Amino acid sequence: MSFILNNKHKIMNDEIMTSLSVGDTLPEMDLPAYDPKKDEVVTIKTGDYKAKKWLIFFFYPADFTFVCPTELEEMADMYEEFTAEGAEVLSVSTDTVFAHKAWHDTSDAIKKVKFPMVADPAGDLSMLFGTYIPDGEDAGLALRGTFIVDPDGVLKTIEIHDNSIGRSAKEALRKLKAAKFVREHGGQVCPASWEPGEDTLKPGMDLVGKI
Repeated sequence: MSFILNNKHKIMNDEIMTSLSVGDTLPEMDLPAYDPKKDEVVTIKTGDYKAKKWLIFFFYPADFTFVCPTELEEMADMYEEFTAEGAEVLSVSTDTVFAHKAWHDTSDAIKKVKFPMVADPAGDLSMLFGTYIPDGEDAGLALRGTFIVDPDGVLKTIEIHDNSIGRSAKEALRKLKAAKFVREHGGQVCPASWEPGEDTLKPGMDLVGKI
């Protein structure tokens, strides 16, 4: 994996010293992945998505585990809804591309997956996003993390869970739709649990104390 890093995210002693925050721009990267649609190893170039698509980075601890297949299966079931919103989903774990293929070939849940399965065996990408577990019994794995990146490469949402807590693909889709709305409607913001078609807010002095 090769990183083209901005000044804030330098690699020092083979470790990424800072992790991304909301509002940061994603560095351009070449990411090795297993592509289930092609049944082959591919290189995902994040720069290819600039000005074209939203990216959903979906980190999970490990292939051949327990909560992970339920999450990836749910994401697979909703994948077309994400692509309809102009987004690509990239699942990520610290497994190899070969482990991803073996899991895809043997698990009924993972056979549904059509999105690229990124391999991060060195943990570089997990460190960049702040999901890497450096020590303890789960050392070398990633926490459950979902990150939404806009077409300008700007990180818009961060969700990181303890690995015992599964996530909701439906909520990730809702956040994507909200992020798209505020991007397309300058000055508008989305209130709690906002869904498309519902009222939004335009912050201003006239609203102070009235909500």
